[in-house]
Amino acid sequence: MSTITTARPSTHLNEQTLREMFWVMLLSRRLDERSWALHRQGKIAFHISGMGHEAAQVGSAFALNRGVDYTHPYYRDLALSLAMGLTPTDFMLSLFGKAGEPSSGARQMPSHFGSKRLNIVSGSAPVATQVPQAAGLAFAIKYKQTTGLVDPNDATQPRVALTSLGEGATSQGEWHEGMNWAGVHKLPFICLVQNNIYAISVPIESQMAVANVADRATAYGVTGVVVDGNDLLAVYDVMVEAVERAYAGEGATLVEAKTYRPVPHSSDDDDRSYRSRAEVEEWKQKDPINRFRDYLIAETILSPAQLDDYEHRARAEVDQAQAAAEATPDPAPEAALGDIYAPSEAV
Repeated sequence: MSTITTARPSTHLNEQTLREMFWVMLLSRRLDERSWALHRQGKIAFHISGMGHEAAQVGSAFALNRGVDYTHPYYRDLALSLAMGLTPTDFMLSLFGKAGEPSSGARQMPSHFGSKRLNIVSGSAPVATQVPQAAGLAFAIKYKQTTGLVDPNDATQPRVALTSLGEGATSQGEWHEGMNWAGVHKLPFICLVQNNIYAISVPIESQMAVANVADRATAYGVTGVVVDGNDLLAVYDVMVEAVERAYAGEGATLVEAKTYRPVPHSSDDDDRSYRSRAEVEEWKQKDPINRFRDYLIAETILSPAQLDDYEHRARAEVDQAQAAAEATPDPAPEAALGDIYAPSEAV
C-alpha cells in the first residue's frame, strides 16, 4: 500500500477500492474512444466527450453514498455516471437512440444521463439549469430531515445532492441563483465545476475576471475549494470533506476541479480554430488515467498483468455494449409521447 502517512481520507482506501476506481476510469475512456469512432463511421449522430475529466468524476462519485445520495450530472459526466451504476450498454443505447434507453426512453440527446433507480437526475440541454434543480433537491433533503419526515441518520436516505458543470456554464444566471439559494439555506449541496479552460471555444479569461471559479464561493456564503482535477486522490479527499460538511448540516461546497479536455468540445466542434496542437499535447502528458495508473503500479497495487487484464475486459465490455445496442430495435414512433401526457383515465 502507499507509504503516505498523512490523515488524508484517501489513505484509508483499500487496494480493492483503488483498483475499482481505476477500472471505472479506464472503462469510461475506452467507451468514450469507441463513441468517437462510431461517430466518425457515421453510425451515431453526436458525441460529447468526458475524456480528461475521469479523475474529477470518479473521485467525486466514490466520496458519495452511491445509489443513495443524489447526483445531477452534466453532459461530460460519463465516468461519474458509470461509477454511480449506469452500464456501458445503457450509454450505447442512448448513443444509438434505441428502445429501452434508461435516461429518457431515447427521447433525449446522448449524455443526458439519468436513472431513477440510482438517484441520477437527467438534466435539460441548456447548460446550468441542473444547478437550481439540484439545489432544490438539497432543499427537499434538508426539509425532510428538519421536519422529521425522515431520520437524518438513516443510511438509506439521501443526505446530499451533487451537481456538476463546466466553468463556462458558471456565466449563466441559473448557476448564480442556485448557488445563492444553497448558501442562504445552508443546504446539503455540492457543486462540482470541472474547469477545462474552454467554454466551447471561449477561453476562461474571456469568461470571468477572477482567477478561480471557487473565488466566488464567499459571495454566496458557501465553502470554496480548488483542486487538481487530474489527481483522483486529491479530488476524493476534498469531496469527502464536502460530503461530511453536508452530512453535518454545515452547508454547501463549491469544488473547482482544474482539468482539460484533450478532444474537441463535441463531435461538431473543430478545436484547431481556437487552441494550438502544442497546448493539447502538453496537457496530454498530464492525463489523469495514466497518472493514476503509474501511481498504482509504483505502489504495487496494480501489476502489469492486471493492467493487461483490465484492458481486455474494458474492450470486451465496450464490444458487448455496442453489439447489444445495435441489435436493439428503434423505439416505436408513438413512444415519443410516452411519459409526457398522463393517460386520460388518470386525469
